Amino acid sequence: MKKMTLNQLLKGTFIVLLATMLIGFASSCSSDDDDNPVNGAGSEHKVVFKAIASSGANIDVAVYGIDGNPTTASSLSGETWSSPEITSEKGAYGANVAVNAIGANASSTLKVQIWVDGELKKEGTSSGQYLSASTSYTF
Repeated sequence: MKKMTLNQLLKGTFIVLLATMLIGFASSCSSDDDDNPVNGAGSEHKVVFKAIASSGANIDVAVYGIDGNPTTASSLSGETWSSPEITSEKGAYGANVAVNAIGANASSTLKVQIWVDGELKKEGTSSGQYLSASTSYTF
């Protein structure tokens, strides 16, 4: 038997690794099914964002939107807030909301909600005197 040099061993190992990667790549692509629907594709949704703070708290600002289209509502006041109903475009991926408030004391709470087609889909909460709650929902 001939002795293999280190250089020959490295070349052989490289060829085996390269062949394995190519076979793995080809087999993984063969099972791709581009006919599967994407989240939210083909559907419009009616979305409303809401915030509910505990008694004595004051909601300051809300940032909400669908996909990459945020809207900021500032100079808010009160213990509750609700966005206007937004109709998402077909193919929209998700909705996000973040709300800040100042509580009456350290045990104050803030709850944010995402309502889609009349159903509560997601909720986020915060507690303390300085409140910041957020949540997101994927259609």
